Amino acid sequence: MLIKSAQKGEITPGIKQVAQEEKVSEEYLLEEIKAGRIIIPVNENHKNAKSMGIGKGLKTKINANIGTSKDCMDVEEELKKLEVSIAVGADTIMDLSTGGDITTIRREIIKRSTVPVGTVPIYQAGVEATRRGKAIVDMTADDLFKAIEEQAEDGVDFITVHCGMTREAASRVKNEGRIMDVVSRGGSFTVAWMIHNKKENPLFEQLPIVHVAKDAAFIPSLGLDWIPFLQNQTLLFKIPLCILFIALYRPQHIAKLIS
Repeated sequence: MLIKSAQKGEITPGIKQVAQEEKVSEEYLLEEIKAGRIIIPVNENHKNAKSMGIGKGLKTKINANIGTSKDCMDVEEELKKLEVSIAVGADTIMDLSTGGDITTIRREIIKRSTVPVGTVPIYQAGVEATRRGKAIVDMTADDLFKAIEEQAEDGVDFITVHCGMTREAASRVKNEGRIMDVVSRGGSFTVAWMIHNKKENPLFEQLPIVHVAKDAAFIPSLGLDWIPFLQNQTLLFKIPLCILFIALYRPQHIAKLIS
């Protein structure tokens, strides 16, 4: 596990590569990784992914979302999206597939991708529940952790998990009169599951994900379930402009625009 290596003062090949590309010292990366302020999201099972750093003092990274739906499930089309995304400078890819053979699609994307690949495992757990003739809310905690383990073994470099969406948090959101409630598909799956099963979020309550992450060296990423300032309607119209700038421009491009 990278953080363990950093704590021992070991400079891995990944740290050397990131230091060279980011033009920072290897010692700086060691200290920030130990402190949890920098990550290098590369699963040891993703053999052809180059090491890339995210965090304090490093360049802003751009992620590209791809993935199938029930209406469009062509793996070749997703591989074209992957190729184009990398060609135009995407630093990471997220496979958000929910249609077709999502396991095969994910494995092909990982096989072809030279940049880190992320997923949302609850999508797989939910889709597989519906294919067994059940509702998404009928998936079990074991279904979710099984999906996480499978994706880690496949070589997924980082995953989005909605650990912070608890029963108490969902109740507060419901009662505070927000303009928008849950803005995340995975978060909405989690809330619906908790309401239907009258149980706490297993990602919050249980810890198997920690052990899986330790063994496979992938990075859990906390999912955004709601936008904090959507309690105030005067701020609502500022959101699209912020998202537009974040999605389309790197910092140096923004600097040129406002200079």
